[in-house]
Amino acid sequence: MRSSPSIVPGADRDIYLVLDNFGSHLGRAWPETDEEHTDRETLLRHLMEGQYHDPVRIVSFNPSEGWSQDASEEIAAELRQRCAERGEAPPPTLETFLEQHGHRVDIQLPLF
Repeated sequence: MRSSPSIVPGADRDIYLVLDNFGSHLGRAWPETDEEHTDRETLLRHLMEGQYHDPVRIVSFNPSEGWSQDASEEIAAELRQRCAERGEAPPPTLETFLEQHGHRVDIQLPLF
């Protein structure tokens, strides 16, 4: 059997995608994302900037390593930590996501 090259760009790294809720008329979808915007740090920045309407779930995968996972809890914990470090409330677009994920994770508050 011939092996085919991966059709997934950047398949040698972890990729993060967001399932976004666009409301009752449009429903949920995995929005198109540029290849450069699928890394963890860019995803976190875009979430903090409110670039998603109402994130529902975040998945991460690495095609070259052959794994995928639900990263919602992990990302929610990171978002809460970043907000605590900045002394800011989470953006309104993240309220539902943070209520549903990561509520059992302790955060480290900065020492001044």
